[in-house]
Amino acid sequence: MEKNFIEKIDDLIQENHLLNHSFYKAWNAGELPKETIKEYAAQYFQHVSLFPRYLSSIHSNCDQIKTRQILLENLNEEEKGPENHPELWMRFAEGMGNSRKNVKETVPIKETVDLVETFSNLSKSEKYHIGLAALYCYESMQPEISETKKDGLKRFYNINDEETLKFFTVHMHADKWHRKVVRNIIKKVADSKSKQSEITSSVESALSALNNFLTGMERVYS
Repeated sequence: MEKNFIEKIDDLIQENHLLNHSFYKAWNAGELPKETIKEYAAQYFQHVSLFPRYLSSIHSNCDQIKTRQILLENLNEEEKGPENHPELWMRFAEGMGNSRKNVKETVPIKETVDLVETFSNLSKSEKYHIGLAALYCYESMQPEISETKKDGLKRFYNINDEETLKFFTVHMHADKWHRKVVRNIIKKVADSKSKQSEITSSVESALSALNNFLTGMERVYS
């Protein structure tokens, strides 16, 4: 039986899953220097800190109120209150030995700039399904990535402080729901060959930028 469109998208993501990248494989085997993870935390903050704005752009461009409500709930989780997700990532960065000043003043490498520009451009598309596809690509991988990162940090790097690990703990659970909900939205909105092509292209671009960022970390810091 031929696979339907969303299953093909899922296959595309699995084939290019970040856990297959040599950088994360080294992390999860305890083979990355701790200093490299420290630098990774500072570089990746550029992406994490902008994630609420990616969501906000997609929400703004969406003409479907039910979808906007779902995106708003997701945005609230990302940005609301003292436990907002950029703050949780900052605590991880601190736990790896960074200062807040250092993180905020870190000069992004080329691959970090490319990652941020890619997600910014996709999320700002007037065709909201393009931004939504990038969002799905990212969030669909997060539960497994967060679980393996947390396990690797505890097992190999002696990082056991829950405040340092909280970003990963939260995303192990929250993004399972986000993945399911956004997947259903994409299934409904992908109702033409042109939209399916645009969604596929967006996922490919997001996957390329995310994997390329990890390659950049290896290039500069490993």
